[in-house]
Amino acid sequence: MTTELDALQATLAAEHAAVYVLGLIGSRTSESAEAPLYTAVRGAYEAHRDTRDALIGEIAGLGATPSPAAVAYTAPAGLDTPDGRYQAALALEKACASTYAALVGATSGPRRLEAIGLLNDAAARELSFRGTPEIFPGADEYADR
Repeated sequence: MTTELDALQATLAAEHAAVYVLGLIGSRTSESAEAPLYTAVRGAYEAHRDTRDALIGEIAGLGATPSPAAVAYTAPAGLDTPDGRYQAALALEKACASTYAALVGATSGPRRLEAIGLLNDAAARELSFRGTPEIFPGADEYADR
């Protein structure tokens, strides 16, 4: 149970960071001039916010205290251009996919199915941020297959 709880807490930490970074990217993205990016960022923000909130409830339901958000996060470089915002969002989704892959490995049953769903969603969001399809998203050791 400790390994599973640790993985849930690590995923929650990643979600806290994702909500912050996507909010920052969204605040610098024009809905009219950069509609595809704005739509993708908004959708990702809402998905990560919902996942964060669900994880908080799930961890509390296990009798543990959910990890709080960090006091501060480092803003990604390059947010002053659309390409930089795409790159930052893609890097964020790749990082979340790695966290979700670890969650898949640390869980079983219905919780593992939920983690697989999160991993699938992250892989799909990567495509909306100019990513390329991968056979094993979130598992860098298999990226060349």
